[in-house]
Amino acid sequence: MGAYIARRLLISIPVLLGITIIVFTFTALAPGDPVDALIRPEFGNNEAMRNAIIAHYGLDQPLPVRYLRWLGGVLQGDFGFRILSGQAILGEIGRAFTASFALMGTALILGMATGIPLGVLSAVRQYSKLDFMLTGVTFLGISVPSFLLGLGGLYLVGLQWDLVPIGGMTTIGQPFDFIDFLHHLALPAVILAFGYAAIFLRYTRASMLEVINAEYVTTARSKGLPRRTVIGRHTFRNALIPIITIVGLSLPAMIGGAVVTEQVFSWPGLGQLLVDGVNERDYYLIMGITLLLAVVVLIANLLTDIAYGYADPRIRYS
Repeated sequence: MGAYIARRLLISIPVLLGITIIVFTFTALAPGDPVDALIRPEFGNNEAMRNAIIAHYGLDQPLPVRYLRWLGGVLQGDFGFRILSGQAILGEIGRAFTASFALMGTALILGMATGIPLGVLSAVRQYSKLDFMLTGVTFLGISVPSFLLGLGGLYLVGLQWDLVPIGGMTTIGQPFDFIDFLHHLALPAVILAFGYAAIFLRYTRASMLEVINAEYVTTARSKGLPRRTVIGRHTFRNALIPIITIVGLSLPAMIGGAVVTEQVFSWPGLGQLLVDGVNERDYYLIMGITLLLAVVVLIANLLTDIAYGYADPRIRYS
């Protein structure tokens, strides 16, 4: 297993370089640049000022030179500064990462804690009224966009019932308070968790139904084992592979944040920061977030493969 992990990590290095080269190239070739946001309209079309700003930020250098300069800074832990605000990109990403991780991590945990057990229950009671009801809830959770649920939740829970704040991560003008933070977190986390729960419920039910009538499960029942043991030890464990895959695919979203939901709830996460970077044509901010997401995706895939080996003894990495 150790050799397999080391090999995967070594393979990830050229993959990361390829991702950064592609994103840097397409971002640099996109129309517009951050200089347009720096020059105030009342100054008019001041070409000399524009050229001075371009030279100051090195935007007049060839694309390969700019990429190598950025890569050299990253290898030294320097991700650069935001062009408009002058804030350190690493600090900006760190703050947004904390916000996204809190929101998406809470939503993912809630989704798993509700969706997986309900999926098992739905499979065990196949074609019952409970199964049909849970299937209907699953289709609703998968079909309805999160931003629509968010807007509906803001209107009902935030405005009409006045139970939760309608935006932000904390109350503006007040010192940080954990209870206040949970108060702001509740609605967006529940909205996102509903979508996660629907996905986990659907895949857990389908995976359980594939193995629930297998011969080894029938043999376990015929031995007189308790129903809970048959479901937990023999059925659920052998149905884990698809569930692990879905969890692994959800991990990058937990870090990257939900762009639309963060916009609806004014949540200062990575998704909203990435939108700001695109609007400002801030190449270095976009590259910093892209690099973080690429690393998370590669780590999530590695953890998923390792989890396969623990869930299914037939899978061995040599």
